[in-house]
Amino acid sequence: MKNVVPKKKSRREFVSTSAAAVAGITFLPGHVISGFGHIAPSDMLNIAGIGIGGMGKNNIANVAKTENIVALCDVDWREPAAAVFKTYPGAKQYKDFRMMLDKQKDIDAVIVATADHTHAVISLEAMKRKKHVFTQKPLTHTVYEAQVLAKAAKEYKVATQMGNQGQATDGPRRLREMIWDGVIGPIREVHVWTDRPNNGLFNTYWPQGVNRSGDTPPVPGELDWDLFVGPAPMRPYHPAYHPFSWRGWWDFGTGALGDIGCHSLDPIFRALKLKYPTSIQAVSTLGNGDSYPLASIVRYEFPSREDLPPVTLTWYDGGMRPMQIPELEEGMKMEAGGTLYVGDKGKILDSTILPVSLRNSYKAPTPYIPSSPGHEEEWIAACKGGKPAGSDFEWAGPLTETVLLGNIAIRKELKETLSGKLLKFDPEKFCFPDMPEADQFLQTTYREGWSLT
Repeated sequence: MKNVVPKKKSRREFVSTSAAAVAGITFLPGHVISGFGHIAPSDMLNIAGIGIGGMGKNNIANVAKTENIVALCDVDWREPAAAVFKTYPGAKQYKDFRMMLDKQKDIDAVIVATADHTHAVISLEAMKRKKHVFTQKPLTHTVYEAQVLAKAAKEYKVATQMGNQGQATDGPRRLREMIWDGVIGPIREVHVWTDRPNNGLFNTYWPQGVNRSGDTPPVPGELDWDLFVGPAPMRPYHPAYHPFSWRGWWDFGTGALGDIGCHSLDPIFRALKLKYPTSIQAVSTLGNGDSYPLASIVRYEFPSREDLPPVTLTWYDGGMRPMQIPELEEGMKMEAGGTLYVGDKGKILDSTILPVSLRNSYKAPTPYIPSSPGHEEEWIAACKGGKPAGSDFEWAGPLTETVLLGNIAIRKELKETLSGKLLKFDPEKFCFPDMPEADQFLQTTYREGWSLT
């Protein structure tokens, strides 16, 4: 006879089924006791994963250490999603997130790790049902969607977190302390770069700078292609879009800037107290209306903030990077990805103070910014009534907006106009006052049957 291992009960289940049975007492659910739709800290959350084949798999594994995984949803049931289904045999399985949210009433929180173009519609549907939401970066596909999600999180009083896990590490905290201590003086320039979508001379993480294929191969039987396309314009299935390769296509992804920007710009925004740029300009390799250009450089101008001077932030992708700086020491180089802060007294390359004389003479302050318990752990604590997570939608919304404004500056349709004009953004009026033809790219028209309301 096969051994049966009893399922571990949460504190809520134990109290409800034992003490209540003996004493005849009626216990209120934890989320009622704690108020604001939050689950009491003593309880385990019932969590659903939507998009489980990529980063979602890791996010789910991290929360499964302490919480219940009760539902899993993916439009493609092949590997690697198939392996995740097997890992959590007690979780109900779905292809359509709408059906899951409508049918399964025990869900307290969801993890959204689908293609970029569906982040907003899924996250909003969950929040409208008072579910706490963890959404992978970039938070959304368009600038407008980011504003909507930030407002919705506040309206529905749910705990949120964007999946830029680096913000929960100690490195950016120590960096902020050094910068706020004035180690390199006022900072007026920052450069940040990545090799993506390239990974070597002829290798790419995903295709960019390419046109659509005219081939129409059959849709794999375990993939619901209509659900994958979701609110985007309908395109014939092609493996160039899915899995993961969707990131380089305008319809489905946000390119290298959307992929890495919410990671690498986050510590800059925190250290320099940035929010919205006043203007953006960009150059890129030849683009088309189908996919993002293979490489681009985007320059953001930010105004003065509090006692901080205006700052220019320049982004490079596709293997582009700043010129080497004279302060580099023997054996040092500008790696494939990095960040360079330029201050009046010196520079910081990633976490290294330059020149060496400044580094050797500087004594860093005693660390004072508290460490994070972990990125997913922050969110779980917030769901249970704790303080907001470090990258909740109130923070992640404006950060994502700025990242995606850079993508508008590399639009093929605006290239000629932008060659002689700055793209100026007015966040209050939510428009480009000097270039109204660019306003159309702040949001997108959804396919019939899909909406963000």
